[in-house]
Amino acid sequence: MTTRMRSEIAEQPAALRATLDALLPRAAEVGRLAGQTRRLLFIARGTSDNAAVYGRYLVEAHAGLLATPAAPSIATTYRRRLDLDGVLAVALSQSGRTEEIVETLAWARDCGARTVAITNGGEESPLAQVADLALCTLAGEEKAVPATKTYTTQLAALAVLGLGLGAEVEAADLLRVPDAVERLIAEPGDLDEIVEGLAGKPGVVVSGRGLVFSTALELALKLKEACYLHAMGLSYADLLHGPIAVVDEETPALVVAADRGPTLAGTVALAERVIGAGASAFAVGGGSALAEVSTAALNGPDLPEWVTPLALIVPGQLLTEALARRLGIDPDAPRGLNKVTQTD
Repeated sequence: MTTRMRSEIAEQPAALRATLDALLPRAAEVGRLAGQTRRLLFIARGTSDNAAVYGRYLVEAHAGLLATPAAPSIATTYRRRLDLDGVLAVALSQSGRTEEIVETLAWARDCGARTVAITNGGEESPLAQVADLALCTLAGEEKAVPATKTYTTQLAALAVLGLGLGAEVEAADLLRVPDAVERLIAEPGDLDEIVEGLAGKPGVVVSGRGLVFSTALELALKLKEACYLHAMGLSYADLLHGPIAVVDEETPALVVAADRGPTLAGTVALAERVIGAGASAFAVGGGSALAEVSTAALNGPDLPEWVTPLALIVPGQLLTEALARRLGIDPDAPRGLNKVTQTD
């Protein structure tokens, strides 16, 4: 039986095309709203928080703007007013109905920030209603609890945000993403071998750096929530500062990289070190350079680094769904989770 999660993974090329068709023409609106923006503040939780990590790296690396994650409790628990003049606050929520995120975006607006909502909940969602500008994704209804198409379309919206903020990249690169996703769904790489390599393991380290750090965090989250693995998502710079000690025969590593870019060499070196420690290193992307030094490899997209995260998570989603079924877990409805999570 095909799971809902697997079906929704397959819907991503169409969801990305629809979202990009709708949002790319609106990049200029972002630029007009941003005005004298000096800094970005990203407001999110869970999967949306991982998407925001991509947004942060994108605007810092390619638009030259400082970006930081918000601490929603400052708004909702401590109720502390901050001076957010010159700040563009960007809130992400797939449903647009997470009360904490809505309240925090409203707080940012009241503190002087310009505000943007990124949501699949539509223009009538509470989050869109409190924002100066809403970038609504067109993923369609997502029924499986683990986010797939709502996550990748969030990344697409963040890419459009980056373009609106003056990122020095080629907008045409975005149009190549849906086809790249289709190819990865059809040919994910050594999927069965990696499923067997993770089955029965109590935990896994997932590591990447730079723009694909968001992919490492999101893949670790998916493995936690759908496969009940103790999955730790880390930048490889942080991993080398001590946590690499946990990598051994019972704790393999998933190493994540774009096929090109400044972090590829370091990721290859990490895989070599993992193998040298007697552990398995499973590659996600990184092209032939990473595959050649790894135990097995999932394919990555042939895309520029700045748009690689929009497609690179897809083989990780396929891995999560297949591993969950291998472990006898229903990936559509992991224990203890709901589609919309409310926090105080």
